Amino acid sequence: MDPFGYSVTDTTKRPKNWAEKAGNRFHIKSSQLAIKNILLIKRNRPLDTLLVRESERLVRSQRFVSTVLIDAEPIPGSPDSVDVYVRVLDSWSLIPRGSLSSTRTTIELDERNFLGSGHQFENKFTNRIEDGKNAYRMKYTVPNILNTFVRTTALYQIDLDGYYGKSLNIERPFYSPYAKWAGGVYIDQQFRRDSLPDKNMAYASQNLKYYSQDYWGGHAIRIFNGNTEDERTTNLILSARALHVQFRESPAAAYDSINFFSGEKLYLAGIGISSRQFVEDKYLFNYGIVEDVPVGKIYGITGGYQFKNGSKRPYVGARASYGNYFKFGYLSTNFEYGTFFNEGKAEQTAFSFQATYFTNLLESGKWKFRQFIKPQLILGTNRLNSIGDRLTINESSGFQGNYGAGFQGSNSAGIQGFNSAVYGTKKLVLALQTQAYSPWNLWGFRLNPYLNYTAAMIGDDRVGLSKSKVYSSLGIGLIISNDYLVFSSFQLSLAYYPTIPGEGTNLTKTNTFETEDFGLQDFEFGKPRTIIYK
Repeated sequence: MDPFGYSVTDTTKRPKNWAEKAGNRFHIKSSQLAIKNILLIKRNRPLDTLLVRESERLVRSQRFVSTVLIDAEPIPGSPDSVDVYVRVLDSWSLIPRGSLSSTRTTIELDERNFLGSGHQFENKFTNRIEDGKNAYRMKYTVPNILNTFVRTTALYQIDLDGYYGKSLNIERPFYSPYAKWAGGVYIDQQFRRDSLPDKNMAYASQNLKYYSQDYWGGHAIRIFNGNTEDERTTNLILSARALHVQFRESPAAAYDSINFFSGEKLYLAGIGISSRQFVEDKYLFNYGIVEDVPVGKIYGITGGYQFKNGSKRPYVGARASYGNYFKFGYLSTNFEYGTFFNEGKAEQTAFSFQATYFTNLLESGKWKFRQFIKPQLILGTNRLNSIGDRLTINESSGFQGNYGAGFQGSNSAGIQGFNSAVYGTKKLVLALQTQAYSPWNLWGFRLNPYLNYTAAMIGDDRVGLSKSKVYSSLGIGLIISNDYLVFSSFQLSLAYYPTIPGEGTNLTKTNTFETEDFGLQDFEFGKPRTIIYK
């Protein structure tokens, strides 16, 4: 169904005003094939109510879908058969953005349901006014090929200075606890520039050009024979991975004396137990829309070898996670430990802990509230003497020597808007957010105020966490959401920073960007990896 004026539960509801009708007129509805590709239930098969619920969740997870309802009705005269009706309410999927300053112009156009196919087509163009140079970013994603749940993403980007990235990712994750096979192929070519220090801590820009190939496969084996949801969604996971990285251009020796930015071959295997379920909730990261909160547990170990700079280093890692709803709210925890061994000595060792908590929904009149709390701790020992093997609390982790699919993006254990040359081997980050869900509604947009406080400490072997400086930010603003648009929300905020080294003190920044959720775990034990350290 078109996004405006319709309902999955009320078949008589129709668009009433000209705005709803005009919006629907310019919207291309999702094709039946795009929806059928996501369903786990099949024609002429026994109806499995758990697979019906899981199909609803998978459809709901598509960013071009607002609401879905799957219903079964008996067929008169056929006691062994039912008709299954799938009602889907689309979201408005074409999202333009833009910004203009005295130095550059940026235009973005994202289509999250290209021609109703469910494909995603993202485009970004930037022009630098001073010299007329242009930057481009194009990304095309096919989320599902013929109900195989194979996701294919092609990406090309080039910045204003001619540095570029090209990648192709073909992957079938463990998209559901009922999935038995997973795997992927990722290839990329990166030419980038980063600022690196020499032994005197004098920074200079250095070029990095490399190619990587990342292959993996996994198999889930059902452990229990029962028919309860817990029994059917608890699996033994076996997986293996091969990552090859080849450098064509590396930093000068003065800025990389240990040859950290160099080619490598990494082979990993993992074995673990994963139990995954989902609980439907509302008023978390959207306003009044059903959201699927993962609960479950993971116990897993990872092992393998790295071949780099003429040495062969074994790697061993372990992970334990648990999350569920309790009387006091939702709580999930994640513990990880990993280390390489060099001639029998532990090297590049890391321990990480992360927890996510949010309260039950609190109500006062027409207002609703939740409190979110997220602490994160990362401790590194015997780390290598390279800035690429250091932690940061910046919003973006930059290039930290991680390769393959899934390592690029923002730093989840950092401070939004923070950018400084402060590095260490251990850090503690605490994020608090008080979120209000207001009755305010302006032309279909929900205006939900929030208060956010993030504090971080970063240290090393010389200056421990207990003696390190506390960096923080205090933000207040509005999360603006719309039930019919594919972006979950965007944020208007004013943030205060007591100090950012290299920028100054008592700083304020305004931000307008899409918000990400608070980082709920999905309890998926998939592609083997080393512990995330960035």
